[in-house]
Amino acid sequence: MGARARWLEGVAGWAVLALALLTWEAAARLSPSRYVPPASQVLATFREVMLSGKVIAGHILPSLRRMALGYGIAVVSGTILGGLLGYWGALFHVVEPVVEFLRAIPPPVLIPFTLLLLGLGDAPKVLVIAFGCLWPVLLNAIDGTRNVNETFKDTARLFGRTSPEIAWQVVVPAALPQVFAGMRTSLSLALIMMVLSEMIASSDGVGYFVLHAQRTFDVPAVYSGILLLGLFGYAFNRVFVRLEGVMLHWHRGYTAKRL
Repeated sequence: MGARARWLEGVAGWAVLALALLTWEAAARLSPSRYVPPASQVLATFREVMLSGKVIAGHILPSLRRMALGYGIAVVSGTILGGLLGYWGALFHVVEPVVEFLRAIPPPVLIPFTLLLLGLGDAPKVLVIAFGCLWPVLLNAIDGTRNVNETFKDTARLFGRTSPEIAWQVVVPAALPQVFAGMRTSLSLALIMMVLSEMIASSDGVGYFVLHAQRTFDVPAVYSGILLLGLFGYAFNRVFVRLEGVMLHWHRGYTAKRL
């Protein structure tokens, strides 16, 4: 796809967004409702409240810190553990029942348990985020490692590579595309779990802000919080796609040649 085509697609996307906002504005003006404020009022509240220093320092930064810690723990532990379980099939079969049992537990169910175990600080929220984000990374790392083409390994052996060298130079690069797919899925889960954990027994964070605004009937602030979360999700995904493109540029070239 050429640069002009990409530019036209970008313009079309922003045009659709502008049309949706205008439709929202017109519908809210024509049929006023306390629970559906005009888009202009929501944007004004967003600029006034969400971008204020008090909200950024008191709610946004704590949320981002918890999300980053939980997501980072899930990515590191899921990638390492998944790689080990995928590389040694016998070990995977031993722990498979435990993995299948734990991943079937809905992460929000753990919030009351972590509060009892760790108290009301950041630790229970980070743990819930990490638990919810772990499974896509772990399972994709296992599958990616187990499904490495045996021809690649045999070729490396013919060239005299040792087992550690094969693992690092062949298995890890071959499994990375699937690991990144799990990381991208976990990124959206991290945002969801961050909001859920902050809506229960928390005194700060974006999730707490939205819930507090709902309880005080500050409807524009509720919409502003939702808008902020949507912007977070969009920005995180864009950054991740760019990072993935840099880290896996060789993979895209390889798959393009095969196609």
